[in-house]
Amino acid sequence: MTVLKLIMKIVIAPVILLLTLAIWICVGLVYVSGLVLGLLSTVIAFLGVAVLLTYSPQNGLILLLIAFLISPFGLPKLAFWLLGKVQDLKYAIQDLVYG
Repeated sequence: MTVLKLIMKIVIAPVILLLTLAIWICVGLVYVSGLVLGLLSTVIAFLGVAVLLTYSPQNGLILLLIAFLISPFGLPKLAFWLLGKVQDLKYAIQDLVYG
């Protein structure tokens, strides 16, 4: 039985390493894109308020919704939540095999 556990540990080690590297890369990408999208969402929000007050309330609300989705509270927050779930999966595999 111990030989089977040893083989499983050897097979799972690269999977855990790949998951760890993927999580690190994705966190960096989400962080940088969150900064860029945060600046862009500010511009779109100001444009949405201007359109809301001057031209068309419907188009202004659509722009404000888009600004919210690309702000740090929208899609980047969802991406960090998904990365947390992937990290939970990595830890579950680690605990199952090594714990």
